[in-house]
Amino acid sequence: MDRYSTIIAVAGKGGVGKTALSAAFVRLLTEACPDKKILAIDADPAVGLAGALGVEVRETLDDIRKAIVASAENGAPRAAIELLGEARFRILDTLVEERRFAFLAIGRPEAAGCYCTVNAYLKEVMTLLARDFDYVVVDGEAGVEQINRRVMEKVTHLVLVTDPSRRGTQVIQTIRRVAEELVMFRRCGAVVNRLEDPAMASELDLGGIELLAAIPADKVQAENDIRGKSVFDLPPEAAILRGAAACLTRLGILPSGGEKGKEV
Repeated sequence: MDRYSTIIAVAGKGGVGKTALSAAFVRLLTEACPDKKILAIDADPAVGLAGALGVEVRETLDDIRKAIVASAENGAPRAAIELLGEARFRILDTLVEERRFAFLAIGRPEAAGCYCTVNAYLKEVMTLLARDFDYVVVDGEAGVEQINRRVMEKVTHLVLVTDPSRRGTQVIQTIRRVAEELVMFRRCGAVVNRLEDPAMASELDLGGIELLAAIPADKVQAENDIRGKSVFDLPPEAAILRGAAACLTRLGILPSGGEKGKEV
């Protein structure tokens, strides 16, 4: 993190709204920090962040990894550092450049089973790319695997998303325990999503994790998804955007009062 990038990793159980929140973070950062370089990474093999941001993915990280491996196998063996250097240039060439942010998807390996190889590669990519962007938002895969394998070894902010279910809160507590041992982060907190009554958040057992925001069930966002629209089509008053703004403000990434974003 040579440029002191702000790296926001979003994690939690599947189906709790991680991707919607990640997309909302990207939108808010592009609006508050138009002069900053912002990267969105879809690190979930379910590949949902692209749709949430209205991005068309042409090439994924796993496509690049496979091409580099094939190149190495077909030619003379090369040192790992040389391959990583080549990877960095290829990735920069294949980033989806939107008007206000860049996007990278890890992709879905063709073979079923372990994602160990692509996760290890993602770890190196995050280290390489962090220095080129001011803000990086990572939509992590469901569960604890990427934390366990130290894919997100160096992040500045770890945002754990849950719904009101006991299973959801247990998962974020597990992620927090593992992250405390394996991940270097400055701040960690929880966002409780899809609450019938936001006041219920105070009654949930978050295991001592700081509550950053409580977001009510959002029919506007649900309808937006059904229609295949992106987060940029949501009205500013949408609950997911208000909740995401509260979260970023609580973390000190976006100051209160609508000022420009700052690095922390």
